[in-house]
Amino acid sequence: MDDQKCRAVINGEEKEFAYGTSFLDIAKKYQQHYKDDIALVIFNNKLRELNKKLETDGVLEFVTTADTKGRKAYRRSLLMILEKAIFNLYKTDVRLRVMHTLGQGQYCELEGDLEISEDVLDSIRSRMQQLADADIPIRKNTIHTDAAVVLFQEYGMPDKARLFQFRRSSHVNLYDIDGFQDYFYGYMMPSTGYLKYFDLLKYENGFILVYPYEDTKKAAAFETSGKLYHTLMESAAWAQQMHIGTIGELNEQVVKGRIQDVILLQEAEMEQRIGKIAEKIAGHRNKKFILIAGPSSSGKTTFSHRLSIQLRAHGLTPHPIGMDNYYVDREKTPLDENGQYDFECLEAVDLSLFNADMGKLLEGREIELPYFNFKTGKREYKGEYLQLGPEDVLVIEGIHGLNDRLLSTLPAEAKFKIYISALTQINMDEHNAIPTTDGRLIRRIVRDALTRGSSAERTIKMWQSVRRGEEKNIFPFQEHADVMFNSALIYELAVLKMYAEPLLFAIPSESPQHLQAKRLLKFLDYFLQVPSEDVGRNSILREFIGGSCFKV
Repeated sequence: MDDQKCRAVINGEEKEFAYGTSFLDIAKKYQQHYKDDIALVIFNNKLRELNKKLETDGVLEFVTTADTKGRKAYRRSLLMILEKAIFNLYKTDVRLRVMHTLGQGQYCELEGDLEISEDVLDSIRSRMQQLADADIPIRKNTIHTDAAVVLFQEYGMPDKARLFQFRRSSHVNLYDIDGFQDYFYGYMMPSTGYLKYFDLLKYENGFILVYPYEDTKKAAAFETSGKLYHTLMESAAWAQQMHIGTIGELNEQVVKGRIQDVILLQEAEMEQRIGKIAEKIAGHRNKKFILIAGPSSSGKTTFSHRLSIQLRAHGLTPHPIGMDNYYVDREKTPLDENGQYDFECLEAVDLSLFNADMGKLLEGREIELPYFNFKTGKREYKGEYLQLGPEDVLVIEGIHGLNDRLLSTLPAEAKFKIYISALTQINMDEHNAIPTTDGRLIRRIVRDALTRGSSAERTIKMWQSVRRGEEKNIFPFQEHADVMFNSALIYELAVLKMYAEPLLFAIPSESPQHLQAKRLLKFLDYFLQVPSEDVGRNSILREFIGGSCFKV
């Protein structure tokens, strides 16, 4: 076996390595060719940590910290040395709770008798840097699930213990830094020596662990997101009030037969929030343009319908305006960097006409509404007219709704801006937050299959392009909103599970999208399945699983 060789195709060239050579050793030979640190490898279309070994022939690709998968591994590992640093300094008297992603940082709080101060953060930062300088291996150990439950009960981590009580797999992978163990959902860096780039900033009742982003060799600039933070905290507080702050607690509600009550309470709470927004709008009768924007699969359409019903209950008459009908003729549509039509950029909308028409409506004049023919790529008129009376308002849904350039000629007091997104309010456990993008991606996979006959493979393939459009056209303007609305339902992933799993299993193993599918399947495996029968017909979830009473 000592003389056995394995062949690996790297960057199109076949190379020979001794059997059992670690991917880390191979990565070190190639690191000089990459600006960013190599974090993981993809070997024969399977994601692998660098500490794994080469034991067969295959195709090997390097994943750096500039790639999404590598960036996640870096952030996950950084959270572990943050946790270890806190343990080294305060033992079990102070515990870390990882909560929400804000920009390029993770909002965390400390539980225990310790006030967060600059001195405290300096101490933690210094200890983290010492751990990084020591370049300690991050090792993976596999233990029986029952043993993991006992271990985390002893560690005083009840959320993790509860999570694994419902785990179907018989074994759990734990990570170890110099004897300190914890569970993290996803792959990790090979050692602490990679984790040199970060910062800690005091924020609200906790602090932000700031990650690198475009420049992977320094902490990103952190931009405050006050409205987003408070929206996330309000949602988390309600989840805690319901005693469903984690997946394990949600599973307990399923086991105890209480999930129908959970569904009814969540929908009632959401309707209450929609009603408060309508009440706020109705209290300012000068608000004529209700602008709704949010990223993909946020439930904007159902939200618009439900808000319109609440507005009617307050004596207003809402009129939906389709921003797509104001597209410029197709040949005038700007092109993206690949030479394709960029329908998501603001310039794809005829801003001059849109502002002129909305201005006329605000003045009480009648306009003829356009209709965009997507087959011909031309704007048409079909004799549909609109004029606003004292009780009339326009409900305008579109990705550019929060961008001031959309209605730049109209007075600010006439506009009411709503940002909507599905901001997952439960976590896996104390140290593993659920990315909101995963919830939206699963929603979209299910909806695309239902309404567009699109495969999960195609939806996942398009997702990065969708995310780039959101980063450019939506997220920079979210803090401009008058109101933020969280459309995530505390129970939804348990319902979406039965719809999403067959679609994800259908992705072939040789597909580039198989890695993402495998990750999402593992994630959904943590949820006990909930049938959809008890989901109301007006629920935002119906926009994705079907059966809505609205035209969505």
